[in-house]
Amino acid sequence: MARPHANRSGTDNEPQRTLSRRSLLAGAVSLGAVGSLGLVGCSRVPGEGKVLGGSLLDTLRDQGSVKIGIASEPPFGYVGDDGQATGEAPAIAEVIFKKLGIDEVTPVPVDFGALIPGLKARQFDVVSAGMYINPVRCEQVLFADPDYLMLDSFIVKKGNPHGIKTYADVKKKGLRLASGKAYAQIDYAKAAGIGNVLVLPDQVAGLDAVAQGRVDAFAGTRITVKDAVAGSGRVSATTPFQPVVDGKPAYGAGGFAFRLSEKNFRDEFNTELLKLKENNYKELLDIVSPFGFTMSDMTDLTAKELCG
Repeated sequence: MARPHANRSGTDNEPQRTLSRRSLLAGAVSLGAVGSLGLVGCSRVPGEGKVLGGSLLDTLRDQGSVKIGIASEPPFGYVGDDGQATGEAPAIAEVIFKKLGIDEVTPVPVDFGALIPGLKARQFDVVSAGMYINPVRCEQVLFADPDYLMLDSFIVKKGNPHGIKTYADVKKKGLRLASGKAYAQIDYAKAAGIGNVLVLPDQVAGLDAVAQGRVDAFAGTRITVKDAVAGSGRVSATTPFQPVVDGKPAYGAGGFAFRLSEKNFRDEFNTELLKLKENNYKELLDIVSPFGFTMSDMTDLTAKELCG
């Protein structure tokens, strides 16, 4: 049974070392060269904005391996101590690619902003980084349906003395807010009328800024914030909440991205992903729960809805 839209995400998971999801626009911008680019897959390349069927999946099956682009961002996708890809997205990828007849998964770590440019340039075959799905990115790549959805939360001083619950509270009370470099939460804050968000490297810096009183709150995803505050006697996490932009929910739903030329590849991948979501997400949860994801993070949103 599909999970109702009213319960898109949630609160409770085991601590994991994480960074937040990136800015809604970050994937649309190249940060420069993406390295030596191998020409993998079919030779027919569509012009910008054109979607073709594609035959890359057949090529990958023949060679028995697939390259996945990751952004070294636990718990979404990173290279483990053994040199192998791990994290929520690569773990899903390994299961699905085996079902598709591809046994070997090779990670290609790049900067987050280089994921879409690197995919287009054929440095790797699919983006496996839990990338937020939004209309700007949907113009450049094909997304499978999302495999998770994440609420936001704040790092605040112990006991939340200002009673912060949402971005609107921060604005109304004239409080000082920080977030991480290229975090989507910066856009959410600006949409709420918060004009001066202190941008810090990550949630660790955010925790220190809150504890030292330089800011009143640090915004991140609920999994980022919960991990950051674990065991701290100085700060705590607020109850996770759904961000709103222009009166509508701003869903932080992440998924796999494919080249516009590879609709067949995306469709077959998506078919297997949807199978993992059957029986109340049991098989999908078995895969992602080691990385801190719970039933509360499961979603029945589609890429079509998010691309809107």
